[in-house]
Amino acid sequence: MTLALFTHAACLRHEPGPGHPESPARLAAVLQALDSDRFAAVDRIEAPAATREQLLRVHDAHLIDDILLGTQEGEQRRLDPDTALSHGSCEAALRAAGAVCAAIDRVMRGQSRSAFCAVRPPGHHATAQTAMGFCLFNNVAIGAAHALAAHGLDRVAIVDFDVHHGNGTQDIFWSEPRVLYASSHQWPLYPGTGASRERGAGNIVNAPLDAGAGSAEFRTAYRDIVIPALDAFAPELVLISAGFDAHRLDPLANLDLVTGDFAWVTAELVDLAHRHANGRVVSSLEGGYSLTALRESTAAHVAALLEA
Repeated sequence: MTLALFTHAACLRHEPGPGHPESPARLAAVLQALDSDRFAAVDRIEAPAATREQLLRVHDAHLIDDILLGTQEGEQRRLDPDTALSHGSCEAALRAAGAVCAAIDRVMRGQSRSAFCAVRPPGHHATAQTAMGFCLFNNVAIGAAHALAAHGLDRVAIVDFDVHHGNGTQDIFWSEPRVLYASSHQWPLYPGTGASRERGAGNIVNAPLDAGAGSAEFRTAYRDIVIPALDAFAPELVLISAGFDAHRLDPLANLDLVTGDFAWVTAELVDLAHRHANGRVVSSLEGGYSLTALRESTAAHVAALLEA
């Protein structure tokens, strides 16, 4: 078994607007980084669209209908100051969520040990009722709910190392003990959630990092807080919200990670998955707004998944 890469050209056609940091160039940079002999063994699979049933497991019908309403070609509709819909956004959002569900199906059937979803728009800020923070549907949350419903799992872990706290994912699973949500992130920072005291039903683990924190603080947070909580939970599947905006080059935040930190944390999560989940890991792209850091960090992340 090798690693599966799920993506779709539609994800390049979501246009938040000129100068917006969450641009199609991000996904183009990721795909460029993965288009090398180093990743020749990866199984490349076209992402399907998520079904309405999959979306409804975590999102209210009014949000789904609002996003699927879309826009006319050449028009743009702004959902909040940071989040917009263009003509291509509807299919992009469906393919992004569908990629995570299909990747989980593939991993659970034993067709691949792990998978990476090179998709956009990102998802972890989207709550059950609200699209926000560049996010339309919450891709990883939809995937986790799919794993519970379609595969009968009892323990699914979501690990989020994006520099921004995944308030949407935390909100969706706040009272769901079958899902452990663990996040490292700069704090305080947008969206203002993610304090260590936020515990949900005992299934929320936040490891906030001060501005300027680097490799040592990041790795200590995982060794002392995140990994022990995951080991105690013993997940049957590990999902990763893979944001690379904690890199020191990123323009939207102030952590000081380097590319090697993303390789290290991925290897730690793969080891954890081998201990508890038969090695099953599904990762999905979240943030990362320096194209240089995004290329390097994604390649390091996927290489660590591939070498598992």
